[in-house]
Amino acid sequence: MKVIVTGVAGFIGFYVCQQLLARGDEVIGIDNLNDYYDVSLKRARLASILQHPQVSQFSFIELDMADTQSLLETFAKCQPQRVVHLAAQAGVRYSLKNPHAYSQSNLVAFTNLLEACRHHAVEHLVYASSSSVYGGNTKMPFSEQDSVDHPVSLYAATKKANELMAHTYSHLYQLPTTGLRFFTVYGPWGRPDMSPFLFADAIFNDRPIKVFNHGDMLRDFTYIDDIVEGVIRVLDKPATPDPHFDASNPNSATSHAPYRIFNIGNSQPEKLLDFIGFIEEAIGKSAQKEFLPMQAGDVKATYADTRALEAWVGFKPNTPLQEGVHRFVDWYRQYYSLD
Repeated sequence: MKVIVTGVAGFIGFYVCQQLLARGDEVIGIDNLNDYYDVSLKRARLASILQHPQVSQFSFIELDMADTQSLLETFAKCQPQRVVHLAAQAGVRYSLKNPHAYSQSNLVAFTNLLEACRHHAVEHLVYASSSSVYGGNTKMPFSEQDSVDHPVSLYAATKKANELMAHTYSHLYQLPTTGLRFFTVYGPWGRPDMSPFLFADAIFNDRPIKVFNHGDMLRDFTYIDDIVEGVIRVLDKPATPDPHFDASNPNSATSHAPYRIFNIGNSQPEKLLDFIGFIEEAIGKSAQKEFLPMQAGDVKATYADTRALEAWVGFKPNTPLQEGVHRFVDWYRQYYSLD
């Protein structure tokens, strides 16, 4: 297939691109290489893709997807069959500081993408949503059929908006769309604003780590390989109308239109302090901990119900946290030449 992967220099996009190339697909990668975090890491990911044995099947376009005309021209030129949309302004806490970045990257750019997909007869759009859409829900585990009408950050609100916008295009134009609610993705080449990276960096450099809500947090940490496996399996099975959809009692994860929503998580919430313990173990050094109250926009616990994903594509994430953390720390040591 010919597949556009947006956010290709990002953490998940980097891996999805390589997996698609490995199986023989042609990949057009799009990224604006913004400076939300260290651009050198994004460029290093791109450089790694350029070492791929199938690199002849890869092309990269530096593009801001909020630029309507440029995006439409790219689709007209490339004529992709399917799209994996992973570009976004990420980060819950940053959305409190710079809300306009989220409206541009997560709303304007997504509108442009939907328009490009419908005008160029894309067979399937798979896009990143987030576990953050569950907001302050306390019923565990989180199910795709739960209400997600009470976001606690602008980031979460934009991801919920993406799901609603996608449904509109699935309904109006029969564009197959699938949204994937990712749960705390981690692993080698991970984002520097995420806790594994922040904790490892602080421990290696003898700085205290910030432990929010005094450590009373649960997270459904999901290893990158499991995320990528789920993304590609879903990409290969375009969304279809739900034959059992009942408009008088609607299921928010399916529709009369070709529209689906799935959780992708490890279904094994872990205590934050246990997670920190695995990082300490892998590094061989104890962390200095600065215990702090809960941050605005954050939630106490996440826990994915993945039964719908398993029924749809026969896959359930299952990498143990301790194993995944050790792989991440091994990569960190190598990348920063700490051996």
